[in-house]
This record gives sequence, structure tokens and C-alpha cells, in this order.
Amino acid sequence: MTDAPIDATARRSEDVVRRYLRVFETQEVAELKEPVAEDVLIHAAGQHVRGRHYPESSVLTPGLSRCRVHVDDLFAAGDRVTTAFTLTYTHDRTGRDLTMTGIRSYRLQDGVIVEFWGETDLYGLLRQAGLVPEEIPAF
Repeated sequence: MTDAPIDATARRSEDVVRRYLRVFETQEVAELKEPVAEDVLIHAAGQHVRGRHYPESSVLTPGLSRCRVHVDDLFAAGDRVTTAFTLTYTHDRTGRDLTMTGIRSYRLQDGVIVEFWGETDLYGLLRQAGLVPEEIPAF
């Protein structure tokens, strides 16, 4: 029995997404120029926006520092990559670690992220920071 051949495009796509995620740890937003298209299309938090400045602003989150990225799961096929991840930040005011989980699907073209869909558990992060109630109030 032989192993199935490795999809070279999928491997390249996975490497690009991992480089993108590493920027959250390095906080070097200039590093996003290579893996993320200038006019990247983003579908998240009920919005559909375009532009690299959106992920750049996500990297530099006020009040949170020392981000650590853990890729919980990753699936790559051709020009598509889906990740489940956990971000652990240091909360600057308290020094405590806060975590936020998320899921993203990326579409790449010519080795660059051109579109992604995703959600993160911002409510859970805010709850850990004491900024929202433990239980969601009735609507």
C-alpha cells in the first residue's frame, strides 16, 4: 500500500495560512503583505468587507498583548484551507491569560489569501475580561 500523493497546491496553501497566523504572534503587520491580498474579501461578524487593513487592525488589538496561536485543526485541499484555532492573549490590565477560539476558511489564488470567512468567540473573550455578563441577557 502506498501513501496518496501530497497535493502540492494544498501544501503551499497551508504554508501561506500558517504564515498569516504567525503574524498574530509577531505583530509585524508588514508581514501580511506577502500572504494576504491588498483587496482581500472578508466575511465575518455579520460584515462583508474588503481590504488588508482589516486583518492588520485585528493583529494589533488594544489591551491585549503576547498573542499565542494554537492551530487546533487544519484541513487543506487545493486552494482552500480551513482552520480551527485558539488565540491566547495576555490581558494588559490584569496580566491574566484570555483565550478566544475561532474557525476560518480561506480561499487562495496564486499563493495569496484573497478571501476568507470566519467567526471568533469575541463574547467569550470579553466575558473572561469581565467586560460583559457571564450569562447572555434576554433579547
